[in-house]
Amino acid sequence: MLRVALTGNIASGKSSVARVWARLGAPIIDADVLARRAVEPGSPALERIAQAFGPGVLEPGGGLDREAMRAIVFRDEAARRRLEAIVHPEVARLRREEEQRLEREGARIVVNDIPLLFEVGLEDEFDVVVLVDAPEAVRLERLVRDRGLDPDEARRMIAAQMPAEQKRRRSDIVIENAGTLEELEARAERVWRELERRVSG
Repeated sequence: MLRVALTGNIASGKSSVARVWARLGAPIIDADVLARRAVEPGSPALERIAQAFGPGVLEPGGGLDREAMRAIVFRDEAARRRLEAIVHPEVARLRREEEQRLEREGARIVVNDIPLLFEVGLEDEFDVVVLVDAPEAVRLERLVRDRGLDPDEARRMIAAQMPAEQKRRRSDIVIENAGTLEELEARAERVWRELERRVSG
């Protein structure tokens, strides 16, 4: 089974590529979905988070108060690392379970959609790393136009991520997304067909 990582900085078009691939039959494991599952009420990870950060990070119903948690880790690097040390191993366990299930069901390719692939050092765990990228000016325009962000806030979000140039050097395939959605979808389909050829060859 070919294990593919799909990644890209904010407003790069990664989610659009994931949608095209899913439409073409790709099984997609979404890291954000796994991260939410990892801290569901009653989960061991959520219990450890409450022990580490106090009951103030829990909602009245027992779930994780994401706003409260974000406020803590945003200003405290050590707290962010402590949170990641709890959540990341649980996400990795859930990912392995999903991959094993898909392999049992006969999947020949499995795609892991991981926005922070390089930031958390996971790229070596996959057979192929696919990066979706667009020039910074284009991504800034998309954040302001499509998501309604203030330009300064959008710039801060872009600056907080690892520069795309570093990610490009460490990726096996780069899907360029400086043009239209139709152009991106055509490129995404070409790359998917190439991945299919690898496993059928």
